Amino acid sequence: MQKLGLNQSMQQKLSPQQIQFIQLLQLNTTELEKRVDEELAENQGLEAEAEDGSSNDPVDEFADISQKDDKVIQDEIKPEGDQLETDVDYEEPTSSVDELDFEANEVIDDEFSQYLSGDDDNDYTYNAFEVDNQDEDKDVPFAATSTLYEQLLEQLESVRLSEHQKVLGRHLIGMIEEDGYLRRPLKNIVFDMAFTNQVKTTEEELEFVLREIQQFDPPGIGARDLVECLTLQLIRKDTALEKVQIARRIIKDHMDDLAKKHYDKLMKSLKISRDDLKEVLDLITHLDPKPGESQINIKTQYIIPDFIVTNQENVLIVNLNSKNAPELRISRSYSDTMRGFQQAPEKTKTMKKEVQYIKQKLDNAKWFIDAIKQRQNTLLLTMKTIVAFQREFFLTSDIERLQPMILKDIADRIGMDISTVSRVVNSKYVQTDFGIYSLKEFFSEGIQTDSGEEVSNKEVKSILREMIEQEDKKRPLTDEKLTDMLNERGYNIARRTVAKYREQLGIQVARLRKGI
Repeated sequence: MQKLGLNQSMQQKLSPQQIQFIQLLQLNTTELEKRVDEELAENQGLEAEAEDGSSNDPVDEFADISQKDDKVIQDEIKPEGDQLETDVDYEEPTSSVDELDFEANEVIDDEFSQYLSGDDDNDYTYNAFEVDNQDEDKDVPFAATSTLYEQLLEQLESVRLSEHQKVLGRHLIGMIEEDGYLRRPLKNIVFDMAFTNQVKTTEEELEFVLREIQQFDPPGIGARDLVECLTLQLIRKDTALEKVQIARRIIKDHMDDLAKKHYDKLMKSLKISRDDLKEVLDLITHLDPKPGESQINIKTQYIIPDFIVTNQENVLIVNLNSKNAPELRISRSYSDTMRGFQQAPEKTKTMKKEVQYIKQKLDNAKWFIDAIKQRQNTLLLTMKTIVAFQREFFLTSDIERLQPMILKDIADRIGMDISTVSRVVNSKYVQTDFGIYSLKEFFSEGIQTDSGEEVSNKEVKSILREMIEQEDKKRPLTDEKLTDMLNERGYNIARRTVAKYREQLGIQVARLRKGI
């Protein structure tokens, strides 16, 4: 039964300008450069500043924002303790492009006000998932060479197979996954070929073609499981060597013992000495369990720092990368057109439509410039606060000087929301006198010592890694032992926390770190 009723609800909405600012804030320097180029291409109301920096536009207060105030681009962190002062000004973007008079064009203003007000047809409803989902790290484009698929197809053309078999080979190569494995059963591929490609074949014929592909480079390609992958690689070794034969027996019959590092059991089953087992294990560990990944082109990440922090006689200078301050201004030709319309003795309907379009472009351009300026202010203020918080680290580069710091600490100091700080930190880098760091590296939880002092968990992780590197590999330290050792040093930490930190460092459990 349907009922009519009134329900009250509260919704937080973002204006188009706020959404634009959020999107720009989370971009790093490289992505911002690309975004500015896109905006210049899409909006003729926006121009890049001329090289000579000259501008006579009536809205020059919004132009050349990179040179308006040096304090927006550079600031100093002086050794005055934790108190932070900033000269960065925050100005709310104004609502109009300039002060041009549109009294004679009230109809246009009324129509255009709907565009600015965000009515129901252009509603922007805040959706945390939708906005935060755009915070993903993006890869910098890179130059690609031939792919694994292309390399295998090239090798397929060089073998003696019938045209029918090569059709099967191309299909099998297409089914090989990025790590080099063929995981789809051959019987299923038989049906795939019949119903999708209308090609009849059998499992035996596919097996024959697959054997040919498994002889291609890289060794181990086209295997259906790890055992077959490692065996294919060992077949290419000198099979007359005893260590190769033993390695094949281990992979075929004793993989479980090998994975669990039951070395004594392996020596007993194979009737070999410890030295012989060491030699065989060295051979096996040099095999590639994922042969396809070695052929995937590595993405070269060209890190362009968003900030530069320099130490000048114990005064930390914080600079924004100059590429974060694009020289933008409102289009002069569009502004001239607007003034010409204002001065025209008679305004036709066509002119009114044209000026409505131009006014929209100019407002969009101004919003973009305001968002860029606000982004600069937010980036600089956030970075300045981080440097003040972690002053000792930026002076010494000693990781043990890092203070426990979470996003809320910075958000509280600059009077902004945690999500804003998160977007600033996301995929941003800072160049220091001793290297380039991701901003995320400066945030960590705190661990309390016996003296009541809080230290960064990065310090604990550094000590934990050092302990494991120095352990006796024949008797690796368990998580319980590591916990006891850290407690003896004065760090109050639980075993489950040690296990969590060890996993974050990519270090295996003691049993799997055991050497022979």
